[in-house]
Amino acid sequence: MGNIRRTFEIIDDGDDGGRRDYVKHGNSDDRRDMARMGKIQEMRRNFKSLTVFGFSTILMCSWESLLSTAAIALQNGGSAGFIYTWLLVWLGFVAVYASMAEMASMAPTTGGQYHWVSEFAPEKYQAFLSYVVGWLGVLGWQTLVTSIAYQAGTEIQALLALNHPSYTIKHWHGTLLVIAVIIFAAIFNTLLATRLHLVEGTILVIHIFGLFCILVPLWVLSPRTSSREVWATFHDRGWGSAGLSSLVGIIASVLPLLGADASVHMAEEVQDAGRTLPKTIMWSVNSNAFMGWLTIITLCYCITDLDEVLQTPNVYPFIQVFYNATQSLPATNAMTCIIIIMATFSCVTIMASASRQMFAFARDEGLPYSAWLSQVHHGLDVPVNSVMVSVAVSVLLSLIHIASTEAFRSLISLGSGTLMISYIVCIGCLIHRRFAAEPMLPSKYSLGSMGLPVNIIAVCYMSLGFGNVACHGPPNKSGAAKGRK
Repeated sequence: MGNIRRTFEIIDDGDDGGRRDYVKHGNSDDRRDMARMGKIQEMRRNFKSLTVFGFSTILMCSWESLLSTAAIALQNGGSAGFIYTWLLVWLGFVAVYASMAEMASMAPTTGGQYHWVSEFAPEKYQAFLSYVVGWLGVLGWQTLVTSIAYQAGTEIQALLALNHPSYTIKHWHGTLLVIAVIIFAAIFNTLLATRLHLVEGTILVIHIFGLFCILVPLWVLSPRTSSREVWATFHDRGWGSAGLSSLVGIIASVLPLLGADASVHMAEEVQDAGRTLPKTIMWSVNSNAFMGWLTIITLCYCITDLDEVLQTPNVYPFIQVFYNATQSLPATNAMTCIIIIMATFSCVTIMASASRQMFAFARDEGLPYSAWLSQVHHGLDVPVNSVMVSVAVSVLLSLIHIASTEAFRSLISLGSGTLMISYIVCIGCLIHRRFAAEPMLPSKYSLGSMGLPVNIIAVCYMSLGFGNVACHGPPNKSGAAKGRK
C-alpha cells in the first residue's frame, strides 16, 4: 500500500485560536489524535453532535429502506418472521456497532476500518490486511451509492406507473432516474458541500416527522388483520420450514441497518470526533432500529391479504399498501414522496461517506492515482476528485440495470457483502489485540470487561449476515404452495 504518510501540522493558536481556527482544526484532542495517526487536517470540522447524528441517521434511513425490502421478508417468514428477525438483527448490530464505536474513539480517522486494521492486526499482517480491507471499503461504499440511487429512482418510476396506468415501466427509464439522483447527490457534495451539515438537520426533521405522517394515516384508515396473524403466523414459501424461510428473509432486516459507521468516514470533519462519533454511531443504530420496528408492525397489521399485495403490478408493494389504506392517489403520492425524498438525501450522505473513504485510502497510497484522488479543493474543503470518481463509478454500475436487473441486484448484494467482511476483519483484529493482552489505545468510549464477548458476538453475527447475503436465492418453487405454518 506504499508508505503511509506520517507528516502533520503543528498548530500554535493559544486557547484554540478563535472560532475560525477551531472549526478548521477542531479542539486539542482532535489535533492530538491527528498527530498520533500522522494525518494532516485538510477539511473543515463543520459537524457537531446533532448534525453528524443527522448525517448518519439519514444515511441509514432504515424505516424508509425496509419498506422497499419488506417483500423479501414477507415472502420468506411472513409478518411474524419479519418482526422477530428484525429484533434479532437489531441486537446483532448493537454488538457490531458498539465494537466499531470503541475503535472510532481510539482512532477517529476518515479511513475507518482499514486504518483500524493497521492499528490492531498482528504486525506482520498489518499492511496486507489493511490494503485488502481498504479495497473492500471502497467497493462496498461505491455500490451503496448506486443502490440507494436505484431505490429512489425506481420509486419515482413506480409512482409514475401508479398515476398513469398506461405507462409501461422500462429499465432504461429507471436508469435515467437513477443517474439523475446521482447527479443531484454530486451537486450537494461539491457546490453545496459547505452547507451539507446544515441540510442534514432539516432532513433529520423530515425523517422523524415523516414517519408519523405515514404511520398515522395507516393506523387510522387501513383495514387491519388479526393480532394472531401478525405475531404468531409464519409463512413458508418453499424452503421446507418456517425457521429456514425466516432466516432467508432476514436479509430484508440486515440491509436497512447497514451503514451506522458512516459518520466514521466523516471523522476529520467532526468536532471532538473521539467523543462524538461513538455516541453518534450508537444513537443512529438504535433510533433507526426502533423506528423501523414500529414501521414493520404497522405494515404487517395493514396487510390483510399478503398475496394480493405481493402480486401487485407495482414495483414496490408498500405503495399498494398506502393506496389500499387511503383509497386516494394524492395521499399515496404524498406518503411515497416522503420515502423518495429520504432515499435521495440518503444518497447524498452515502456519496459523502464513499468519497471520504476513497480520499483517505488514496491519501495512504492504497489506490491508483492516489495523489490526484487525495486532493482537497481549497475553498470547498472537500475531495472533489474522489466525489467525481464516485459519480462515474455509480453511473457505470447503474447501466447494468438496463441489461439485467438480476445481475444488477447481485452486484449490489456483493457490495453489501464486502462491507460486512470489512467489519468482520477489523473487529477480528480487535479480538486478537484483546487475546494478546496488548495495551489498547486511549479511548473516550470503552466497552471495558464486556469488550471481548461483545466483539465475539459481533463477528459471529456478521459472519451469519454475510453468509445470508452471499447465498441469497429463490425458494424451491415446487414447495411454494405450502403456505403458512
